Amino acid sequence: MTTRLPSAGFSITIRIAVTADASSIGRLTTCVGEAGAIVTALDVVDSDPTHVLVDLTCDTADAAHADQVVKQLEEQDGVDVRKVSDRTFLLHLGGKIEVSSKVALRNRDELSRAYTPGVARVCMAIAENPADARRLTIKRNTVAVVSDGSAVLGLGNIGPAAAMPVMEGKAALFKRFGGVDAWPVVLDTQDTDEIVAIVKAIAPAYGGINLEDIAAPRCFEIEARLRELLDIPVFHDDQHGTAICVLAALTNAMRVVGKRMEDVKVVVSGAGAAGTAIMKLLMRQGVGDIIAYDRLGALHRGMPGLNESMQWLADHTNRENYSGDLPGAIAGADVFIGVSAPNLLTGDDIARMADRAIVFAMANPDPEVDPREARKHAAIVATGRSDQPNQINNVLAFPGVFRGLLDAGAEGFTEEMALAAARAIADVVGEDKLNPTVIIPSVFDPRVTPAVAAAIRAVVRGGHAPSNSAAIPESELDKAPETTF
Repeated sequence: MTTRLPSAGFSITIRIAVTADASSIGRLTTCVGEAGAIVTALDVVDSDPTHVLVDLTCDTADAAHADQVVKQLEEQDGVDVRKVSDRTFLLHLGGKIEVSSKVALRNRDELSRAYTPGVARVCMAIAENPADARRLTIKRNTVAVVSDGSAVLGLGNIGPAAAMPVMEGKAALFKRFGGVDAWPVVLDTQDTDEIVAIVKAIAPAYGGINLEDIAAPRCFEIEARLRELLDIPVFHDDQHGTAICVLAALTNAMRVVGKRMEDVKVVVSGAGAAGTAIMKLLMRQGVGDIIAYDRLGALHRGMPGLNESMQWLADHTNRENYSGDLPGAIAGADVFIGVSAPNLLTGDDIARMADRAIVFAMANPDPEVDPREARKHAAIVATGRSDQPNQINNVLAFPGVFRGLLDAGAEGFTEEMALAAARAIADVVGEDKLNPTVIIPSVFDPRVTPAVAAAIRAVVRGGHAPSNSAAIPESELDKAPETTF
């Protein structure tokens, strides 16, 4: 029996012919349940006097578990498994997005205005005033989702073609939650100079650039250089989208447990793109102390072999210069944030944290600690999974961030905007609704994107995002390499 939880990501539909007796369908659902899957639908497709043909849909934990469920069904008397369909693969057939025209082109008159000869007048207007491209072309509402396929989800360096399903999905989320037209741009190169040159060359067609699934530390340099070169916002979602959502969730978690940012000790597992951005945003917000933990161990002063970004973290975090293992780091800590690898901690490790501890175990699909074990000891537990309470999901941030940036005609993205977006997400929940299982809005809450977009527009147009006095002085944060906003 699998130990992982069934989810819609491994949903299958099994077409089964079964003998037509009163208990046959009940036997099917019982068999599936005993195999550890969850039946989500059962439809009768056809029947005759002796047999019933049904489509049974169920959630499984992984591909091996799906095979196990099918095998147990095949072993039942009177059961003939005809076909098994993986619903996730079916959803991806032919891709998930398409281009549709906003212009009907029903007659010669409309064709003459949308294309030649009428379009020439619009071309010349933009040639005379390039800023009009934001008003008269798709640049007004279009974002490029750029990836080299080097750090795709938890899958690693799988290349541009294999990254396409994720980039398509990102584009679909942009449209669904923010009304933003986004398009995947996957690049068959992992050379920093080439990526920068390509994105710079295609930038005139877009109102913003969303960098996605580019490995650290290369992603830091790519983002920094593009921000210098382009007059449109460049946003690395793996860094800044994650940081915004973590800060939003932590803001509300602090409200629930009655602690203050400046008083807490935080341990972050993972000092790559996401972890580094999280730590820097938390520092700007004034968190008390942070220990950064990565494959090399706890980042501390005097530690050899660190890259520039990790060295900066070692110099500006870890007040007591702790150099031990991860379980030792979280002993007495108030907050654990994981953006690293599965099964690094046990429930016993969480038990050694401070009273009213907060655990954000966000590795996907398997978190750093089993959420069920963590809940036995921590006051609040959040993950990146959609089948668990308190899902910390970047879709809470990036659609609203870009909606606001595009609406305001912004030329860049700043840390002040990140703080404003985090506060907006946190405030959507409302203090009267907060509890240990509700510290972050649902990704389907229709208030989130408008709230984030309004916060971004306010900053662009001269508003300010209030923040606590930073644990690290702003002058020092501004010197941080590569990942500064």
